[in-house]
Amino acid sequence: MSLLPLSQLTPYINDIRLIVSDVDGTLTRHEHFTPALLTAIAQLKACNIPVLLATGRSAGWADALRYYLPVAGAIAENGGLFWSNAPTHAEASYQLLSPISDAITHRQALAEAFAKLRQQYPNLREATDNAFRVTDWTFSVQGLSAEELAAIASQCAAWGWGFTYSNVQCHIGPLGQNKAHGIWQAIQQDFPHLQPHQVLTIGDSPNDVAMLN
Repeated sequence: MSLLPLSQLTPYINDIRLIVSDVDGTLTRHEHFTPALLTAIAQLKACNIPVLLATGRSAGWADALRYYLPVAGAIAENGGLFWSNAPTHAEASYQLLSPISDAITHRQALAEAFAKLRQQYPNLREATDNAFRVTDWTFSVQGLSAEELAAIASQCAAWGWGFTYSNVQCHIGPLGQNKAHGIWQAIQQDFPHLQPHQVLTIGDSPNDVAMLN
């Protein structure tokens, strides 16, 4: 990826028809939404530039966000599922974006993987929102060094799991599940007319890298 100053982005910004943004640390200030943010999202909607949220947070958390905010929908669990606010889907449940055939067996396998990790890293702290998740299993990133995160990623890969982390949480999930994959599935469903250069993605954490690239 190459980075450009905002002053050089005008030709690209003029083509933007959809903004996809991470939430924590990207849209929040001191862990809260500001009045300026809510105003900006409403102004973008009025200009026919919808905002789609892409977060590592749980299915339940994302459902609440997309219900109360004037957004096009919310992709949760790092691309695992999609809550759409499109008229044809707004009243429906989430759409699973990862090929999980048996949710109960999947959750049990995730719990077992975390238990095995905890044997190696006893200080891992399970996240309180796992009860509201469908596709991944989370634990706190606090206190883990870069070396430990890399070792955990390697161990998860050896077990056949994907692994990523943000400024808030670590995530164990299906291989190949990421925000980029989830975003393109959501776009193909709700915005099939858009081209890649018309989509602006915004993020700040390692779990955002796929959608930024």
